[in-house]
Amino acid sequence: QAPTPQATTPPAPAKASITLAEFQARREKAVMKADSDGDGKISQAEWSAFQAKRNTKTDPAKSFARLDTDKDGFIDKAELDAFFAKRFARLDANKDGTLAREELSGHKSSAKPAQ
Repeated sequence: QAPTPQATTPPAPAKASITLAEFQARREKAVMKADSDGDGKISQAEWSAFQAKRNTKTDPAKSFARLDTDKDGFIDKAELDAFFAKRFARLDANKDGTLAREELSGHKSSAKPAQ
């Protein structure tokens, strides 16, 4: 008897848009790779090493200073969330609270907080 063909589930279509929470989570996951000691925050040294590894063209000290809004010498989740909320608001051209594929088209897939 011939084997019964298995029904295959087509891949899920790419979401048409993402929420602020999804945007923040994606960006935070990428940026927190800089936290080499796993303490939940990024030091200036960790940030500089991370930026060098990524071959960024921006000055790590300047981008670090822009993200370290409380000037405690570390970038933490709250600072990243605030930064990415501002970026999300700028990208959300139609102000509907989600980013459509078209709105993301100019946004790099990797986190570049120095932009």
